[in-house]
Amino acid sequence: MDVANGCLDRKDVERLYAEHAAVLTGYACSLTGDRAAAEDVVHQVFARLLRGDIVVRERPLTYLCQAVRNGVMNQRRTRAREVALDENVASWLEAPPSFEDTGLAIEAALQRLPEEQREVIVLKVWGRLSFEEISEAVGAPANTAASRYRYGLSKLRELLKPLGVD
Repeated sequence: MDVANGCLDRKDVERLYAEHAAVLTGYACSLTGDRAAAEDVVHQVFARLLRGDIVVRERPLTYLCQAVRNGVMNQRRTRAREVALDENVASWLEAPPSFEDTGLAIEAALQRLPEEQREVIVLKVWGRLSFEEISEAVGAPANTAASRYRYGLSKLRELLKPLGVD
């Protein structure tokens, strides 16, 4: 893969999809609350990569997170409403077997956080991005991303405390 000049062939795009689709879909779900809408956004980003409409220069995951975020924001503008997470919506957080209930509790708690904190937590924990990479993806300084992460984790702990999840 020649990321330096942005040239990606079909195999490069397939590899990026295989490596990052789950994290990107989870990130998009954390922003939309709707798995189908999140999958649509992720697929649109990869379709644009295949067509050559967008170019990845460096740090592909960081760029893809930014593209997914932009796709979600565009989708929101198009729909002109936010979709609330419904209890009947399929889970977007991949939990290990026998921990599905804990995964659902974490999802519900994440949905109660402010969006800025939720997206940073998802990118840091599930995307394994550095605060510098998160900064690029969300368009906020790295120190702001780190603060959102700390405040979000603190709120998350409080929300999950009654469930015995720490």
